[in-house]
Amino acid sequence: MWIMVAGPYRSGGADAATRAARLAEMNRAALALFRMGHVPVIGVNMALPVIAAAEGDAYDEVMMPLSLALAERCDAVLRIGGPSAGADAELARFRDAGKPVFRSVEDVPPCP
Repeated sequence: MWIMVAGPYRSGGADAATRAARLAEMNRAALALFRMGHVPVIGVNMALPVIAAAEGDAYDEVMMPLSLALAERCDAVLRIGGPSAGADAELARFRDAGKPVFRSVEDVPPCP
């Protein structure tokens, strides 16, 4: 399955160190999914290079629209971490589409 890893990134006005730690947590979850045979996807990892290429304040323009578009292409979501309006918006896409929502890596079945 293509599984989106959704979690907080900038929530609560996070500073650079907190954002980096949160992204590292999502990347570790993605690695675990990959080792289970899945294709992990993280919206932040897709959006940040596009935001950087804009060479200005394009975060709001790019982050959620790109992440939500990516969510439409995935088969399931793994929601990790604490409060996050963005991650919850991603999760809602999966729930509304009747796609699987997982709350921990241990809940994800291995890829056949």
